[in-house]
This record gives sequence, structure tokens and C-alpha cells, in this order.
Amino acid sequence: MSYEKYLVEHLRITILRLLLEQTDYTLNESLIADMSTEYGFSPSRDRVRNELYWLREQGLVELREPSGLAVATLTERGADVAAGRALAPGIKRPSPGR
Repeated sequence: MSYEKYLVEHLRITILRLLLEQTDYTLNESLIADMSTEYGFSPSRDRVRNELYWLREQGLVELREPSGLAVATLTERGADVAAGRALAPGIKRPSPGR
């Protein structure tokens, strides 16, 4: 598997886990980009937005765009993938106990 594919799979699970940690399961693209740095990523907002659209296509997040800012909310399936209770192709499975 290529480095880029590993990176994408890790970024996607990181986004889902960041959403899972929120009390309302919701974050905007800017906060996701900033918070991802805590996990060793430095994605642009454009990269985050593209991954959010992909996650929406998979049914893992819902998106709305007030004032042009993408705001993501985790779906029930997205929470299952983030917690490792379900698998989704293209997303790294979290390690046990994390």
C-alpha cells in the first residue's frame, strides 16, 4: 500500500474520532484541520473538506455549509466505525483500547 493511501486512511479515522469525542458529535472543517495536528497531521482545510465529502458519500457524516463553512456531524454508522464496531473500506480500523 502506498504512503498516500495510509495517510488518507489514518486521516479519515482521525476525523471520525475527533467527531466522536465531541458532546454533540459536530465540528467544522477549520477546527478539524487544527485539531488534526495533535495526531501528527497538518491537512489543509481543502483536504479536510474533500475527506468530509468522501465520508458523507459513505454515510459516515452529515454535512451542512452555513456561510460556506463545512460543518460535519457524525452519523450512527460513523460512530460505529470510529469506535471500531464496524469496518469501512478506505478507513483505518482503530487499534484496540483506543
